[in-house]
Amino acid sequence: MSYLALARKYRPRRFEDVMGQAHVVKALSHALDHDRLHPAILLTGTRGVGKTTLARIIAKGLNCETGVTSQPCGLCGSCKEVDQGRFVDLLEIDAASNTGVDDVRQVIENAQYAPARGRYKVYLIDEVHMLSKAAFNALLKTLEEPPKHVKFILATTDPQKLLVTVLSRCLQFNLKRLPQSLIREQIAKVLTEEGQGFEPGALAELARSADGSMRDALSLTDQAIAFAGGGTLQREPVEAMLGTSGRRSLFELLAAIAGDDREALLSGIQRLEEQAPDYAALLSELAAQLQRLAVLQLLPKAQSEDDDPALIELKSRFAPEDLQLHYQIAVLGRRDLGWAPDPRIGFEMTLLRMLAFRPETPGPDGQGPRRAESATAAGAGARIAGAPAAAAPRAPVASQAQPAPQTRAPEPVVSAPPKPSLPAASAPVAEPPAVAAEPLAADASWSMRIAALRLDAMVKQLALNCAWTAHEGEVLRLTLDSKVKHLLTEERRLSLQKALSEQLGQSLQLAIDLGIGSLDTPVAQALAQVDARQKAAEASIEQDPAIRAFREQFGALLRQGSIRPL
Repeated sequence: MSYLALARKYRPRRFEDVMGQAHVVKALSHALDHDRLHPAILLTGTRGVGKTTLARIIAKGLNCETGVTSQPCGLCGSCKEVDQGRFVDLLEIDAASNTGVDDVRQVIENAQYAPARGRYKVYLIDEVHMLSKAAFNALLKTLEEPPKHVKFILATTDPQKLLVTVLSRCLQFNLKRLPQSLIREQIAKVLTEEGQGFEPGALAELARSADGSMRDALSLTDQAIAFAGGGTLQREPVEAMLGTSGRRSLFELLAAIAGDDREALLSGIQRLEEQAPDYAALLSELAAQLQRLAVLQLLPKAQSEDDDPALIELKSRFAPEDLQLHYQIAVLGRRDLGWAPDPRIGFEMTLLRMLAFRPETPGPDGQGPRRAESATAAGAGARIAGAPAAAAPRAPVASQAQPAPQTRAPEPVVSAPPKPSLPAASAPVAEPPAVAAEPLAADASWSMRIAALRLDAMVKQLALNCAWTAHEGEVLRLTLDSKVKHLLTEERRLSLQKALSEQLGQSLQLAIDLGIGSLDTPVAQALAQVDARQKAAEASIEQDPAIRAFREQFGALLRQGSIRPL
């Protein structure tokens, strides 16, 4: 007997065996038990999640010799023939190769005849989105009013391509991608049944590479068994087979970036080059791991068993703002990889940018924050700082610059824009742990006071999105923009209260109210300044004599969004 692939050998035969699709199984089971199955069913979802399998189980439930049921016996002639793929009244049509209106017309003509063997004639049209528009239109009437003995089951991986008129005639079920834990459990069960030894790490790699598809997972398992040559499935050989060994190296590179270890980073890149990896895939994986680190930092309860232990160890080694910047650098590096002289060069430069640039670092002698980017970062760092996803937190960075002491190549030091004077307050205490190292004037603006405070990143973002409201006695009132109310927690409020108390030299009670509408926060001031600079740059270009000459003589047009302030 010829070898049967694992994906076919372990295909579910009953609804109970279908994994990860309980919402679909429940609805279909109830419909079959009450003989109220819709005549046209649309199953959507990515490849290998059970669309064809469910269609065959439905066909068995409709034609089982024990009656219409959600629990087909699997022993009668109809059930066995469906399982073996030779049931005459289950017609599987590949829409990718039968796309024309003539093919659909033949289906419509044959649908009028009674079933030859079973109770219902079931048409399974796979990849139905491949049908032509004329073919869809020809099918509409039959989909809406099919013969009583006909059921249509449509399956597709791309439901967006279906006509609305088709969708409105079908009962639609969306099959979910399967989680890695579920795939891993199924692979372990299959390997145990097959008497094949394995390591848990090998199963984790197979489940991750399956990308939510059970069929892909079992096909990869077949390949891994052949690769192992009858031996135990081990992690390293499976990684070599899948070409994912570079993923382990990514954790080493991230550790080198977190520790600012340039030699380790360079040696890691050299070891990675020996594996001839796909650098585009590596950059995508790098961005995904950075995103996961950010999630684990902000939401510790989101940690699951699918998270790699090496990734979890890195969680505490990155500052939250560093992760945001590194993620943007990775995404932009992936986008620009095609413009690099060589994929390896593009990948290497992306990692070097992560070492070279930092969102903010304290200035010398406690003189407020400064940017770590130099003028050469204009192409990447400046664009990252202005990315929409980080517009609010990074807004103070985009405000006016002022000189600061330098220890290496000249770097711009950025402070927040000035704000109307505040009520008089007492002088700050010198060198406290959470305030500036130099005294501030009594009428210092709110932006200047924030710049002088040494705050954690999230507490600082809270302060930057607040406007100074009033300072009366021991009560200091701030108003927080309601759009970022998620920044306000009791722990951060107390931290800011302590810092301000030490800076103003008195015990304060900090009250933070939520405000609706435009507030004069440091973030809003910085954004307004950026907008003003943009408008000034556009006006300057419009009035330029050379530009005017080109427009008048050649009818030239200025491309929207192409003007950037210097």
